[in-house]
Amino acid sequence: MPETVTAKPASTLRLGVVQMACSDDRDQNVAKAEALVREAAGGGARLILLPELFEYLYWPQVELEEYFELANPVDGHPFLSRFQDLARELGVVLPISFFERAGPAHFNSLAMIDADGSRLGIYRKSHIPDGPGYEEKYYFNPGDTGFRAWPTSFGTIGVGICWDQWFPECARAMALQGAEALLYPTAIGSEPAEGGSSPSLDTRDMWQRAMIGHAVSNSCYVAAANRVGQEGQATFYGSSFVADPTGEKLAEADRSAETVLYADLDLAFARRFRAGFGFFRDRRPDLYRSLLTLDGREA
Repeated sequence: MPETVTAKPASTLRLGVVQMACSDDRDQNVAKAEALVREAAGGGARLILLPELFEYLYWPQVELEEYFELANPVDGHPFLSRFQDLARELGVVLPISFFERAGPAHFNSLAMIDADGSRLGIYRKSHIPDGPGYEEKYYFNPGDTGFRAWPTSFGTIGVGICWDQWFPECARAMALQGAEALLYPTAIGSEPAEGGSSPSLDTRDMWQRAMIGHAVSNSCYVAAANRVGQEGQATFYGSSFVADPTGEKLAEADRSAETVLYADLDLAFARRFRAGFGFFRDRRPDLYRSLLTLDGREA
């Protein structure tokens, strides 16, 4: 289990959330991501979130062996060092999503890069979806890092990846490690009609509500960065957003535009609010043993 580490308290932080479309050209996607990070930094953001797996089209819509060739190990990775240099140049914190190969295993991973360009660690996506249009279990091993919250230059930041955002246990685990903001790089959109799904099902609102619940229950800021555009059978619905500890949306993108959202996070307010509201005072971990089992029986 990761250690709980407390960063040097910061009082305020400007967050930038990037919403972008992706293509089948990795170099083009990485260049676009860099340009949008520069735009966000120019707008005053010191913590900048990009979408999930922005390096390529969302290939897990189908099961094809050739897509494993997109994965790379952390050491010698084709673009992680580029974003480390960018973070150092701009003085920003960058959580960077990427497809990782580690020996025979493959992970949907994220590198947390601090404002000095150092890599603070790797998080591997814990919850792996498997359904029509989201065939991730074919490609990704379940993550083995545990949930992470990193003390960065601008506060303690927790990051889950896409499907992780639906699970309250993930958010609570990061908050217990001291996370003041929970970030979720995301790739989500339309639901295919096969397998009993309805082509009219639009998960946008429930997707936002689930994460806004994490903001309220953990008295912290929450943000999600989604992609936009048509990719194969999927239409990604954007709607990236930032919510505060009361559940109010501070910023929200539309369903189709490439954009950068900005939100000023009052971390000092969030600390006072969290302590005063009492969620972490009144918790009863001794009663939660059934959460450690799959079927609800006490462990």
